[in-house]
Amino acid sequence: MAPTASSVPREAWNRFGRGVGGFFRDFATSSPSRFAILVFATLILIFTALLSLPIAASDRQVTPLSDALFTAVSTICVTGLSTVEMASHWSPFGKVLIFVGVNIGGMGALTLASMLGLIVSKRLGLRAKLIAAGDSNPLRSHGGPVSESQTVRLGEVGQLLRTVALSTIIIEAGVAVLLYLPIVRAGYGWLDALWLAPEYAAMAFTNTGFTFNDRGLEAFQHDYFFMTVLMGGVFLGSIGFPVIYALSKQLLEPRRWALHVKLTLVTTVILFVLGAGAFLILEYGNPGTLGSRDAWDTTFQAFFLSAMTRSGGFSVVDISELNGSSLVVGSMLMFVGGGSASTAGGIKVTTLAVLALAVWSEAKGRQSVEAFGRRIPSDVQRVAVAVLAWGATIVALATIVIAQITKAPISDVLFDVISAFATVGLSTGLTAELPDSASYVMAATIFMGRVGTVTLAAAVAATSRSQLYSLPVERPIVG
Repeated sequence: MAPTASSVPREAWNRFGRGVGGFFRDFATSSPSRFAILVFATLILIFTALLSLPIAASDRQVTPLSDALFTAVSTICVTGLSTVEMASHWSPFGKVLIFVGVNIGGMGALTLASMLGLIVSKRLGLRAKLIAAGDSNPLRSHGGPVSESQTVRLGEVGQLLRTVALSTIIIEAGVAVLLYLPIVRAGYGWLDALWLAPEYAAMAFTNTGFTFNDRGLEAFQHDYFFMTVLMGGVFLGSIGFPVIYALSKQLLEPRRWALHVKLTLVTTVILFVLGAGAFLILEYGNPGTLGSRDAWDTTFQAFFLSAMTRSGGFSVVDISELNGSSLVVGSMLMFVGGGSASTAGGIKVTTLAVLALAVWSEAKGRQSVEAFGRRIPSDVQRVAVAVLAWGATIVALATIVIAQITKAPISDVLFDVISAFATVGLSTGLTAELPDSASYVMAATIFMGRVGTVTLAAAVAATSRSQLYSLPVERPIVG
């Protein structure tokens, strides 16, 4: 039977769709790192276009491209920095867009792509598992062999995706319920609280730090229950979905926790306490920050600031009033960030832990790096060094360029650049005043920080090839 005139274009369209779909499937599995960058870039362009619409702004005017792009990058990359006043500039439609965007960005590009594939196809094939595995373990983005002794094995990726979806919904819902009454007590109407509670819950769990109410976090700074719940949401988002997945299975069996889980939790707690102690010592006499508060409030706000500099992005004190020494401490905490495969940024706490253990082992003259009865292989140590080097390079270049453009004090520039790279969201006030050229550089820094140094390095590198020979060994002098 001869094809009808209408069936020919339909068949051609179907062939085109299958060809495009096959290209993206092959591209995703052959280079998950480049696919992650493509997904993030596409989402940013979509949200830039949506935020540029007049309906997204409270004054019903078109938002300038630089502001719309920066907000889209900060939203999808769950950063929290902004070049506009978030509470007054955006309309309810724009705020809903940002709320949706931070939840999309918080889950991770590859995880989101795999979830969409699972919804459409009703099953999770090997291709989708390989894609999702790039988010659960960035080392997989190299495309080479990866040990199945990782926290999340390839066969458990489907369970991990369900954990990501469920934990996001359950944790944000739980935090929103706990925050509702404190928001009402602060003077907001119960209808306003129905929006503000989920908004604060999402911004806490995704470690974004945007605030949409007129007084921001100042309205709740003396409500310690509210602030503690907010810190809890930030902590759960910063430890990473693989850790949440592991704890959901073995919460009461710490001896069975994987090394990654132990390193993440122990390092996170240590940095939290040390950071609070440092801010307490350095700021207790500063009337512009903690010096004007009583002893209990000063101690609590020091712990809150320590938690937020790790990637939370919320702030009660004026960052521009911090002593220079505190800015250095805050920059160090931000640069480290949170856990791997989390909503937090930075070089990650496990990277710091591995580097610290390697330095300690070298000082003790040990042949191997060990922790909790396990040996850390040399390839993981090399990746940790590479992550540190890439992160420092990105921060240094961005700081030089923005400092040259703005002529601003280098301490302010460095703090805001590290905040951008680590997707924290704290600012000395510099970011809101950046000219367009500098805001584009800051947006690129945010993008590179959220994508991750391991993913970025794998994306720009050539395809790895097996080397079937070994070069002669020669030892240069180091140190």
